[in-house]
Amino acid sequence: MKNLKSNIYFKVGIIIFLILILMIPTSMVENLIHEREGVQLTAIQEVSAKWGKGQTVSGPVLSIPFDKYIRKYNKKDSIEELIKLKEWVHFLPETLKITGRIMPEKRYRGIYEVVVYDSKLKIEGNFSDLDFKKLDIATKDVHFDKATLNFGINDLKGIEKQVTVNWNNKNISFNSGTATKEVILSGIHAVVPISTDSISAHSFTTEIDLKGSQYLYFTPVGKTTDVSIRSNWNTPSFTGTYLPDEREISEKGFTSSWNILHLNRNYPQEWIGRTYNIDSSSFGTDLLLPVDNYKKSYRVARYAILFLVLTFITFFFVEVMKKVFIHPMHYLLVGIAIIVFYTLLLSISEHIKFNLAYILASILTISLVSLYTIAILKSKQIGFLLFGILLIMYSFIFTIIQLQDYALLIGSLGMFVILSIIMFYARKIDWYNIKLGK
Repeated sequence: MKNLKSNIYFKVGIIIFLILILMIPTSMVENLIHEREGVQLTAIQEVSAKWGKGQTVSGPVLSIPFDKYIRKYNKKDSIEELIKLKEWVHFLPETLKITGRIMPEKRYRGIYEVVVYDSKLKIEGNFSDLDFKKLDIATKDVHFDKATLNFGINDLKGIEKQVTVNWNNKNISFNSGTATKEVILSGIHAVVPISTDSISAHSFTTEIDLKGSQYLYFTPVGKTTDVSIRSNWNTPSFTGTYLPDEREISEKGFTSSWNILHLNRNYPQEWIGRTYNIDSSSFGTDLLLPVDNYKKSYRVARYAILFLVLTFITFFFVEVMKKVFIHPMHYLLVGIAIIVFYTLLLSISEHIKFNLAYILASILTISLVSLYTIAILKSKQIGFLLFGILLIMYSFIFTIIQLQDYALLIGSLGMFVILSIIMFYARKIDWYNIKLGK
């Protein structure tokens, strides 16, 4: 037993075994982070379900039914029959202009923050040249009296008051649902007057007060689409198929504007049936919370093996160079303290800012390990040395998670420096004739 105690290879094997064993609770911590993130997502969904989910405003789309005749051969009677079917032709506006204001606010579900908003949207534009001949549709087969103007809205609970459209200077109220599901699945519609004498140009204007959460998107259905949005939210994320042509973000909020042509998207101005999907071209603004502690906690947890390896290497070099013996149980307890750091970081960051939570959890963990080292080795010098090394390590990881774009570069350079230091101190050690302890 005494020989095993001083055998360097046995000690190295024990250290590797302990690192592998400690990776099990490390994976449990990562699962805990994912679980807490799931609880946060559930809280967001619960608030959003009652207030209004993320909204995508699609349209308007002018949908008009028409009769289509097909010939079918009746084998039984040996005659050719003419069958009448009802189909829909869909037209998109020539111009579309959307101006809006988003008024976000934070709501709370337990300890979790949820971003919800009120918005006021003004939508205007015009349809021109409803060319049925281009689609090989006879005007006599078109049901102009059933023409409908359709707007897509994801969550109809977000509509705060009755919506009307000014169609050719005539106010018309919208009804719930869409006339056809071929282009827009969820939304509102209004039956608008169109006759064979007035199919060349139609103007529209409507205003919508819409509630939602997390994001507000639009679809560029106009031959030219102009969207201008302003808000007092200062941490937006512009996402979707198109980025804004102009944007300005300050502490007081943001303004953004898009100008999109029909040439920028993959569907035409008119078609029949379910031929195209307009939702794939949506764009807009996500209202991001400035801190996402779960993603940062997960990134820190991915460096757990680095913390364990470097801490244990430090202990091992102390044994070799100071001729002291550190029991495997001490290694294990120190390793558990390092793992507890991640649960401390996760739990504290749910209540205060992540950076402050990291500093607090680091100080607690470094102090615990350093004081424990002083107690077991009876050496303040070694305890302060370990304190300094751990402080550098935790500061290094903190720097990496702050510089997300340069994390790989900084991490690689840092590991190179650490390896160089280890090789420098290990260069004069006679590994064949070394024994641990005095």
